[in-house]
Amino acid sequence: MQIVAAGAQDRAKWLPLWRAYLDFYRQPLPDEVTDATFARCLDPASDMQLRLAIADEQAIGFALCVFHLSSWARIGYCYLEDLFVSEAARGKGAGHALIEAVADAAKLRGCERLYWVTQEGNIRARALYDRVAEKNDFVTYVKAL
Repeated sequence: MQIVAAGAQDRAKWLPLWRAYLDFYRQPLPDEVTDATFARCLDPASDMQLRLAIADEQAIGFALCVFHLSSWARIGYCYLEDLFVSEAARGKGAGHALIEAVADAAKLRGCERLYWVTQEGNIRARALYDRVAEKNDFVTYVKAL
């Protein structure tokens, strides 16, 4: 398995994983949002990046992160917004490898923190997260606009 930065040629590999991820979270999105997301990840001027886990020339997982400034940091943070590994590839190290690849990218940019959120009931993912990071006591609120 290798972790690579996504390129334009990788859209067809990424798209089934993205759709499975959206299905997992029961989050339908219009195609134009999906198109815009992928385009942002390829835009060198964007603070959004996409990494793919590749095994046997197939994408088995992805991590999408966003770099941003913070009022609590000199330089900024990296938010791991989306992480997904196909059901067939889970438990084989792809999720861990994707997190580490994003952490490496964040370190290269001088970020002071890599962080992410997940649903409380996402037990399988949380088992990994508990091994690679510390859970804090912040609660996330969302207000639709």
